[in-house]
Amino acid sequence: MAMPGLFYSGSIEVVCGPMFSGKTEELIRRVKRAQIAKQKVQIFKPAIDNRYHDSDVVSHSSLTVEAVAVKSSMEILAKVFDSTRIVAIDEVQFFDADIVKLVSKLARRGCRVILAGLDQDYKGEPFGPMPHLLAVADQVDKVAAICTVCGANATKSYRKRPESNSDQVLVGESDVYEARCRHHFDYFDERQELPSFYADTTMTPEKNNSSQV
Repeated sequence: MAMPGLFYSGSIEVVCGPMFSGKTEELIRRVKRAQIAKQKVQIFKPAIDNRYHDSDVVSHSSLTVEAVAVKSSMEILAKVFDSTRIVAIDEVQFFDADIVKLVSKLARRGCRVILAGLDQDYKGEPFGPMPHLLAVADQVDKVAAICTVCGANATKSYRKRPESNSDQVLVGESDVYEARCRHHFDYFDERQELPSFYADTTMTPEKNNSSQV
């Protein structure tokens, strides 16, 4: 429990980007700096992400930090101690919508909340609660990976065989995903139809003027 008269200013930090961009490494770096400073830290991750370890947070480069795997955002709230000053959550895109309320509540309690996750899914669309988390964050760091095709900065997570599984959530590694730049990210859902968009963009100025009253 915080000492009477001692005020802690809470905050929300988000590190986001595509697969293989170093998001988890950055989260671990910030956590370890806090630990060196003798601050009470708790780390959480979604139980669905068991690629490297059932509970620990592990980066692609094998950096590791002890964590607790949870199945829902409310489970995090139940496990955070009053003495905890920093709460770190990895792969935050996998959590339910209540994660936004949770991190805001923790920040109001004076916690520094560090989040890491994918901002876009394999279609290049906003992933889960990430748009809302980015909106309420005090600090956002968007990191890039390296495009596996041309070596440019990659901001997209390319799923190698999207036709085999169209679910938004598909946990995988380099066997399933590649980092791609915008130019080499060629996903397009052929089922998506935008007739009104194409009609608007192909209308001539004369046609546009004739439709005005």
